[in-house]
Amino acid sequence: MAKPLNIGMVGYGFMGRAHSNAYQRVNQFFDVAYQPVLKAVAGRTRDKTEAFARRWGWQRVESDWRRLVEAADVEAIDICSPNNTHREIALAAAAAGKMILCEKPLAMNLAEAREMTRAVEKSGKANMV
Repeated sequence: MAKPLNIGMVGYGFMGRAHSNAYQRVNQFFDVAYQPVLKAVAGRTRDKTEAFARRWGWQRVESDWRRLVEAADVEAIDICSPNNTHREIALAAAAAGKMILCEKPLAMNLAEAREMTRAVEKSGKANMV
């Protein structure tokens, strides 16, 4: 039986839809150790984020991604926001001890990517791009 993994996702655009779909269907294709639980999604526009959450089955909505990072019931942060926001979100999530899933590109440049990698390695948490 798969263990629940509480996901907080930042962004509700194309990749947010793709990731939401994958979370809902992954156990139909693979024997998984973890079952994603769609805990919370964050977006800048509240009404659009709420509509997205209803359509894809997210339990709650935040208008500030920092609330996801701070949330005790969120174990992993899925970064599906614009590319120039990945660094700030990933660094905050690593500092908070969250697992990180970051959509590509990881960073805007090599220096940012290295900084993000160091932060995640220091946290000791699982991560992926």
